[in-house]
Amino acid sequence: MGTDQIRRWESGALAHGVTDPFGQGPLPWLRGADTYVEGSGPDTAGTVMPWYVDLGAPGQQLLPGARQDRDSGSVGAPRNSDDVDCQIKGFASAGVVRPGGSVDLRVTVDPPREFTVDVYRIGHYGGAGAHHMTSGPGVSGLKQPPPLVAGRTVSCHHWWLSWRLQIPAHWQPGAYVAVLTTIDNRHRSHIPFTVRDDHPADLLLLLPDVTWQAYNLFPEDGHTGASLYHAWDGDGRLLGEQDAAVTVSFDRPYAGAGLPLHVGHAYDFVRWAERYGYDLAYATATDLHAGAVDPTRYRGLVFPGHDEYWSVPMRRAAERARAAGTSLVFLSANTMYWRVELAPSPAGEPDRLVSCRKRRRPGPGVPFQGPAGARSALWRDAGEPEQQLLGIQYAGRVPEPAPLIVRNAHHWLWEGTGLREEEPVPGLVAGEADHYYPRVALPDHTERILLAHSPYRDTAGIRRHHETSLYQAPSGAWVFASGTFAWSPALGRPGHTDERVQRATANLLDRICEHG
Repeated sequence: MGTDQIRRWESGALAHGVTDPFGQGPLPWLRGADTYVEGSGPDTAGTVMPWYVDLGAPGQQLLPGARQDRDSGSVGAPRNSDDVDCQIKGFASAGVVRPGGSVDLRVTVDPPREFTVDVYRIGHYGGAGAHHMTSGPGVSGLKQPPPLVAGRTVSCHHWWLSWRLQIPAHWQPGAYVAVLTTIDNRHRSHIPFTVRDDHPADLLLLLPDVTWQAYNLFPEDGHTGASLYHAWDGDGRLLGEQDAAVTVSFDRPYAGAGLPLHVGHAYDFVRWAERYGYDLAYATATDLHAGAVDPTRYRGLVFPGHDEYWSVPMRRAAERARAAGTSLVFLSANTMYWRVELAPSPAGEPDRLVSCRKRRRPGPGVPFQGPAGARSALWRDAGEPEQQLLGIQYAGRVPEPAPLIVRNAHHWLWEGTGLREEEPVPGLVAGEADHYYPRVALPDHTERILLAHSPYRDTAGIRRHHETSLYQAPSGAWVFASGTFAWSPALGRPGHTDERVQRATANLLDRICEHG
């Protein structure tokens, strides 16, 4: 496969062992304009669109107010950088920073030229979806050395510092994105990072950065890139899981546009929750692993997106939180499936390498992971099925979206939604699905209920069932698991929003956040 054939996720997302039918979601990087022109050119009519539409994501539709424009000369520039030419790519040397601190950006630009940095905070902001926080000065860009490759592990920890972003003390905690744009306005890329502080809050939102990195195939160039799912052979063919990386590094850009696969799921929840005034603190899965946050300080922990890869310290922290009365809210599917280890980078920075042997036998360069005799790095093969924490566990892929079928419609979670027993919610079972396994032990509980029981066809055409679960632990903590990829997008993604899912989620969070 020639490098000219490689496009964003033409290899990665379509060949991954998971299908995300929602894409990354809308992005507000317009560099001073409220609209941009999509698909314009000498032979096509351009469409002037608000930023809050991503035509690349299935199911997206024009928002009210979008109009056709045949006279625009714009061609939709700047374009996203790719991993073949790496016109502009970068990463943050630390994924989390405190107000008053700084984050180092390491950027490569080819050919070398100046670039600008615009920083956005994700949130509702009256429907804007993000707020422009600051612009950096023109930064001299250089072409950094090629990534270092050890086995299948790709790292750019040796790149020179390009710019140090100082975080003002008044900036709110949250999910941030630095948008990199070449000075000629032809190419751009993105660097996500998180601002975290220790202020008390009702809910702690945990961004799944470990899972994001597991899926990162950078550089998606047909030669050197690798994730925990794929790598390339010498002829540019994409290899499967058995030949993929065992260890991946945080010290590299994300493939393609520079944003993680599945990142939109987390952003969907952030925008909705901030719109309705929920009291949020922010952290990452790596913070949970490192003990950088005390989860027992909060009324609830929210895991808003696809969160498949968990270390032992991450799971133990969630279990301690539940035992202390902190509720757990899992808004996706296939959570806590693989058991991973985190280790320092070659430069000594802690928790910058993620390792998972998956189904390979331990040996040189392959960590053992799990108790003696464990067949794989699956939590369920280590004697700790996910269901013992979540109440349900991963069942498989959902190749075509299916309706969620409501069960126990009298329950308080469905109150005010107008949903009736066995009423379908179209398209709400999508991507991947979880299921209750009768032969797997359940967590200790004082109350337990299944809130949906939804048939769908798997990739082999076999009829299977999805479930949504809620139970209350003896500590009083609630544990909710949606069991589907589609829950967070239904909170506010254009083309996917469902007010009934919004109300059910509000019922859950309101009960968790009750003061008294």
